[in-house]
Amino acid sequence: MPSAGAQGAGFTSAAAARVMAAACRQARLESDGAKLIRFGENALFRLASHPVIVRVARTADYLPSVRNEVKVSRWLAQERFPAARVVEDLEQPLMVDGFPVTFWHLIREADRKATYGELGTVLRELHSLHRPESLDLPGYDAFGRSDLRIDKVRGIPDDDRTFLRKRGRELRERLASLRFELPKGPVHGDAHGDNLMVDQRGNAILIDFENFCYDHPEWDLMVTATEYDSMGWASDSDYAAFVDAYAWDLRQWPGFATLRAIQEFKMTTWLMQNVNESADVADEYARRIASLRDDDAPRNWQPG
Repeated sequence: MPSAGAQGAGFTSAAAARVMAAACRQARLESDGAKLIRFGENALFRLASHPVIVRVARTADYLPSVRNEVKVSRWLAQERFPAARVVEDLEQPLMVDGFPVTFWHLIREADRKATYGELGTVLRELHSLHRPESLDLPGYDAFGRSDLRIDKVRGIPDDDRTFLRKRGRELRERLASLRFELPKGPVHGDAHGDNLMVDQRGNAILIDFENFCYDHPEWDLMVTATEYDSMGWASDSDYAAFVDAYAWDLRQWPGFATLRAIQEFKMTTWLMQNVNESADVADEYARRIASLRDDDAPRNWQPG
């Protein structure tokens, strides 16, 4: 019988905690007192007895991207780029009950969030790196795991599932006609503010490499531009600082509307996978799917 990890079912915060504890036993790390600090595409636990973050991926389907994360982290360490580091003396990833698990050095955070200017600077520097021939990176997967989520999620109406499949097909057609402006380079693939941490020395540290790839930088700029243009999550001054730091405004490019629509679609399907976790998540999903059905509707979405 296939495991829960292989099937993508049963990934709750409680199930992830059991996997985390089993992985720690294999790695000879103490898991008592571990704290769940993030639950979304992955479950992240901070260990109480070690300066380590344990990351549990949602299903065995994620194994290729988890392996990619590990090799990208090691390459960025060689480049001395400010980025999260995997624990060096452990074989990674581990597979536990069908779930990929990785171990990361804890970043001790400062008492502030990264600024939009810092995000723009880090992305400009990342995109200017030269990828070594030995580092094989995929192209950007514009729709990520959206199809997988739509197929496997439980607790949404069939009409939503039908709509999302149709919307995905329409967006793929629009994407096929785009002509990108910026040359290809290393791309983070999920470059929002929560994936940039500030350590206690004031350094901005890039985290979360599961979507890291080699493609057009527009994909990284899409995230902040959409959060500003559609949701109003960034102020005018914040977005101006981001554009000044990067030295290019994606919103001036004719293809922005298509990338914005793709980002909104992905943000909705990402949240959808946790629709059974709480009433707040279910309410936010309902808000997002309703506005996706009307291109002119305001995106009064909440982060999360």
